[in-house]
Amino acid sequence: MHQRLRPVPHKFVYPVFCVRLDLARLNETGNAWFGVNRRRPMCVRTRDYGPRDGSDLSHWVRAHLQEAGLPHDGTIWLQTFPRLFGFVFNPVSFFLCHDREGHLRAVLTEVNNTFGETQHYLLSAPEQGVIDEHTHLVCNKLMHVSPFCEVRGFYRFRFRDQLRHPDAGGDTAFVGIDYYDHGQPAQTTRGLQPLMRTSIGGRLHPLTAATAFGALCAQPLLTLGVVARIHWQALLLWRKRVPWFSKPERAAAAGPSSGKETLS
Repeated sequence: MHQRLRPVPHKFVYPVFCVRLDLARLNETGNAWFGVNRRRPMCVRTRDYGPRDGSDLSHWVRAHLQEAGLPHDGTIWLQTFPRLFGFVFNPVSFFLCHDREGHLRAVLTEVNNTFGETQHYLLSAPEQGVIDEHTHLVCNKLMHVSPFCEVRGFYRFRFRDQLRHPDAGGDTAFVGIDYYDHGQPAQTTRGLQPLMRTSIGGRLHPLTAATAFGALCAQPLLTLGVVARIHWQALLLWRKRVPWFSKPERAAAAGPSSGKETLS
């Protein structure tokens, strides 16, 4: 779901699916329809994430967790759109970082724009506590994403996994992201309204050959559709005369040598 609240209302909802992978078991994950670093109709390539060099993503994430003083010895899950027939564009992916007891303690969020730039946000709870469905994780916006939004303000994230009894149906997952173009995070509890609300959620299913094949049959053009829908919705916003902002140059000191990745 994507909803813009001003200056004119605009909302759209599309069906999508993601994969969620244990970084410690990538080499064990795969079937006839899905693979990691393998040629399959649906796949995930490690070089699409993090340092973009195909190196061990688990080591990369844990190094950043350790540097930030966060627990770094638990399970890390990557939630992302997979490549379908070789193509993918991921507006946002999440590295969900747990401690030894299985509690969510940090989320390394990877945001990509259509200009080939990437921004990482390392999110953790106040006083580095456990993240639950009531925790609001906040970070400043640092990268141009849409020509209809300026590079200012902050994001507020919420994560929720609901594990049900087996007889009650499937487990569910939810991620909500609100974008505020002005104000301070503390004001969100006093009625400050965001410019946009976005969310993605659904049921969790085991990644088997049957579920991968079913997802491919249901949405074979998912990843192409992500790009097409971005441009289609931009056209609709332009027709509604929503203000347009040019893409600013990124600060040279914002990241490593590539100039396209930063961690904040």
